[in-house]
Amino acid sequence: MQVLVIEDDKDMAAFISKVLSEVGHSVDTASDGEMGLRLAREGQFDALIVDRMLPEKDGLTLVQEFRDGGGTVPVLFLSALGEVDHRVEGLKVGADDYLAKPFAPSELAARLDALARRQMGDTPVTHLRVGDLEMDLLGRKVTRAGQKIDLQPREFRLLEYLMRHAGQVVTRTMLLEKVWDYHFDPQTNVIDVHISRLRGKIDKGFDEALLHTVRGAGYRLQA
Repeated sequence: MQVLVIEDDKDMAAFISKVLSEVGHSVDTASDGEMGLRLAREGQFDALIVDRMLPEKDGLTLVQEFRDGGGTVPVLFLSALGEVDHRVEGLKVGADDYLAKPFAPSELAARLDALARRQMGDTPVTHLRVGDLEMDLLGRKVTRAGQKIDLQPREFRLLEYLMRHAGQVVTRTMLLEKVWDYHFDPQTNVIDVHISRLRGKIDKGFDEALLHTVRGAGYRLQA
């Protein structure tokens, strides 16, 4: 996801950017409300994270004007003002969610993902793309730079899961549960074998590697 963080506290903005970057999101920042509103209107963002107390234009006014101007991007307020009345005010001007400071990084990431899912609605996804790698879910076809890639059923399922979570770190436990339907660790190298085969098919012979190993964490598919 491409996320715009509108936060005047430089340390907090850097911390939020670090948290989101670690789970695969791309982050831009704005340090005041006027700049934030301008970037929100001009940029192609998937979500906005907005502090309430901003210089030049406060967060409530920013979101109100963004919505009045037709902005539909999901908005998450992230503020030290966390009382019920504050949260209600934020939601009334058009925010989709409200998280009070201090917050757990994992909760911030989870709430952002929830906003993305809500924005997508119930429209079925039939085509996935990461860089020049494309997957046709209906035709069960995979191509990279226009070249057809033949995958076994399990490899297809593995790649589909990685593409659906592009830019995010996918752990071995997640793969075991979602791709192999294991709810325990079989103590085998089945994931390593399939990742190696998949990497050989989608990366070998191309200038840019898409499938990356994140040491001690898992894997990330990212252009």
